[in-house]
Amino acid sequence: MSKSLMGRYLFVLMLALFLVLAACGGDDNGEEAPEEDPGDETEQEEEEEEEEEEPAEDPEDMVYDINDFDMKVSNDGEPIDGGHLNFGLVSDTVFQGTLDYNFYSGTPDANILMFIDEALLSHDENFNYTQDGAATFEADEEEATITFTIGDDIQWHDGEELTAEDWVYSYEVIAHPEYTGVRYGTVGFTLIEGMQEYHEGEADEISGIEIHDDKSFTIHYERLTPSLLSGGIWTYAMPKHIFEDIPVGEMAESDAVREDPIGIGAFQVDSIVPGESVELVKNENYWRGEPNLDGVTIQVINPNVVAQELETGGVDIVSEFPADQYPENSQMENVDWLGQTGGSYTYIGFKLGDWDEENGEVNYQGEDMKMGDVELRRAMWYAVDNDGVGENFYNGLRWAGTTLVTPWHPDYHDDSIEVPTFDPEEANRILDEAGYEDQTGDGFREMPDGEELVINFASMSGGDVAEPIANYYMQQWENVGLNVQLIDDRLLEFNQFYERVGEHGEDDPDIDIYQGAWSVGADVDPTGLYGRTQLFNFPRYASEENDRLLAEGISEEAFDPEVRSEVYSEWQEYMVENIPVFPTLYRAELFPANNRVVNYGNASLIPGDDTYWHEIGVTEEEPVVAE
Repeated sequence: MSKSLMGRYLFVLMLALFLVLAACGGDDNGEEAPEEDPGDETEQEEEEEEEEEEPAEDPEDMVYDINDFDMKVSNDGEPIDGGHLNFGLVSDTVFQGTLDYNFYSGTPDANILMFIDEALLSHDENFNYTQDGAATFEADEEEATITFTIGDDIQWHDGEELTAEDWVYSYEVIAHPEYTGVRYGTVGFTLIEGMQEYHEGEADEISGIEIHDDKSFTIHYERLTPSLLSGGIWTYAMPKHIFEDIPVGEMAESDAVREDPIGIGAFQVDSIVPGESVELVKNENYWRGEPNLDGVTIQVINPNVVAQELETGGVDIVSEFPADQYPENSQMENVDWLGQTGGSYTYIGFKLGDWDEENGEVNYQGEDMKMGDVELRRAMWYAVDNDGVGENFYNGLRWAGTTLVTPWHPDYHDDSIEVPTFDPEEANRILDEAGYEDQTGDGFREMPDGEELVINFASMSGGDVAEPIANYYMQQWENVGLNVQLIDDRLLEFNQFYERVGEHGEDDPDIDIYQGAWSVGADVDPTGLYGRTQLFNFPRYASEENDRLLAEGISEEAFDPEVRSEVYSEWQEYMVENIPVFPTLYRAELFPANNRVVNYGNASLIPGDDTYWHEIGVTEEEPVVAE
């Protein structure tokens, strides 16, 4: 076990003592305070001291700042003709293999899809749509319409021309009553005229979508919202000539999705080993230009071996490097380290209801649930030190989250809102006043009515620190008298975790709390995760006030950025007060790239950047290997 990993395991046992000591003295940054000047050193002694070299700081003890990382590789050489790139899909589980944007639900599948398909509209650094993509648009606010026009020579991988019918077909499939995916429910669908009737099976077509010709169509909305033009439009087409003979309810499991997916992206599928790897070859007819690379191999890489694979040249770039492993690998000489503040956050969620499949909405049960008392939830937030977790497990590359709008949306993230921070005394006070007392003398608090309180906790596996972090949270909750136990006495792998917390609408009733993570979308609107009718609303929280604020965030008045910012500030504060979930960590995203890689930025597509997958290349036939 490495020094770094051993230190983190010890941290689980020693953090409480560490925090007490840190509070009593020492610098905030963890460096030793300088000794007092004795005042009697001779000039000669000072000169000799200056000649001594300061010992180098151990990279594993440093606290890093994401702002110090570059956002593009330093290699500015010319790519060779052809070349092959090895892409590591970092995951401790197989990928699901739902390789169509209209059906996928997990990040691993999305990391494959970005090579083979793409949105038809591009966007700038503020996530507003531009006219630089495969299609252009014209919005008429007075008529509440948006007309889309697809560019010439946009072809599917099988050579068929992409048409307006293909794009409209994706709306017809996603809104179909038999659709099995998770895309339906956002304003990009629900505000379309005639959509509700079609979705409920009362109409055979969507009356608000009007196809003009092979390349253009208009969508008539009940009203336009700011969300529509900042990530809210569904911009992924489906090849109708492939799917039209497949029943909608069977599409997600069909060969067209699982074995022979096609798109309009820079690369196309050559072969798939289910769950393990995908071989891609370049799309010579890619609309932006022929790719520099001849092909890409995508392979699942366990987080435990990703550093070794990078060091030996087994992979050139990866989906994301585990931040907890960066310090011990920061000196790896054959890679460029890229980084940015990510759009993801980790959180603790509280189960407050279940999913009403018949009505397609949250069945919020509030105080009837074990975690229904907001004071219990508030105390659990005060009980954990997320800054300590970020510094000790991630060396500062993750840091305490505050609200449910992350710094990735700087115009909307409100860092002025006061949130619970680590304070065990306050947690104990809240629990005492709320009536949670140890009535049996076993060291654990009971419910106010005297019933035993055991809180069942679901958390995901993945990486070296997943288990010690889960253990740390449970230990800190135990320190304030709460008996929190891992569900099934183990961590759950990715696919099983999300299935049990309700990805398919079946909530495991044994789960009381869970540690999840979200990657947020381009549009700041949080309805897709916390709206009443959203399947991804895993805490199953709903209220009239939450409904109101989410609606105001996409209202006509919210076209004014100041109004929209004020609404989302109010929503952030509301969620801090009611705590259906609380964020634990915001995160940096790290993307190491082999020194032979050229024209590469973070995850290839930095918002608003002009770097695309077809431009990525290599300057040498073989990867550079660390000496």
